[in-house]
Amino acid sequence: MSEIRSYLVPEGLAGQRVDAGVALMTGLSRTVCARIADEGGISSDSAGVLKRSERLQAGDILNIALPEPERITPHSSGTVLPILYEDEDIVIVDKPWTHAAHPSLNFEGPDVIGTLADMGVSLTGLGPQERTGIVHRLDVGTSGCMVVAKSDLAYSVLKQAFRDREVTKVYHALVQGHPDPLAGTIDAPIGRAQTKKWKMAVREDGRQAITHYETLEAMAGGTLLEVHLETGRTHQIRVHMAAIGHPCVGDQIYGADPTLSAKLQLEHQWLHAYRLAFAHPRTGEHIEVEAPYPPDLTESLEQLRDGVFR
Repeated sequence: MSEIRSYLVPEGLAGQRVDAGVALMTGLSRTVCARIADEGGISSDSAGVLKRSERLQAGDILNIALPEPERITPHSSGTVLPILYEDEDIVIVDKPWTHAAHPSLNFEGPDVIGTLADMGVSLTGLGPQERTGIVHRLDVGTSGCMVVAKSDLAYSVLKQAFRDREVTKVYHALVQGHPDPLAGTIDAPIGRAQTKKWKMAVREDGRQAITHYETLEAMAGGTLLEVHLETGRTHQIRVHMAAIGHPCVGDQIYGADPTLSAKLQLEHQWLHAYRLAFAHPRTGEHIEVEAPYPPDLTESLEQLRDGVFR
């Protein structure tokens, strides 16, 4: 079933092809807009049904039969997520690297929302349909502390707390080589990579991103870092460490050595959300949790300590 919505053609789109202009107005792909036009789903008050190749006129009102958005269904892993803290407002889980934070069209594996539902944990209904209760995210491939809102109050307060940078997020990352200096700050804007939409990169026109790091342990071929995020951009630690020539071990998307990944039998980036701290959204009480390294990260760290890099 489609929904008819009306759009005013702005001056800037005058003369554009119908399929191209409608794509810009609706955010849909040009291919989808062309299909809508071919099915007679785009009309104007002045000219009736429009073909995809016709030209738009400024000031016209377009009536567009928008397709019903595809609903995204959460997926459970069928396992129980380790819970680090829970009360009536929040639940903090130790997210496995195999899970996404929430369902998406380009990921078919398990997610935190679906698995919590399977465990009988009720979340707030606030937020977009596919990520209700989600106030921050961890990448697939990254494990560790993740808080999810169970109440409407918690959702609103925690979303603002993350936005205002009032939440302490501490990660441990095993990176290739030895950063110089051994402790420092990376202040480099991050945006979408031009080559692949799902990949991020340091870009002058990106959003501000600030990462602080310090060395916990140096070993042959690699360094265990403690990382504090001042901002929370997509893939921030992975992008910043790759940008200074020290990608996370196992992170082949951002330039990690595939030979080392194979030796360590590591299928994902060595990146773990080790500590999370914030003021409780209802009581203001200081909440702080830590998540232990999962077995695969512990094993690969021990192997690197034993000199597998050599």
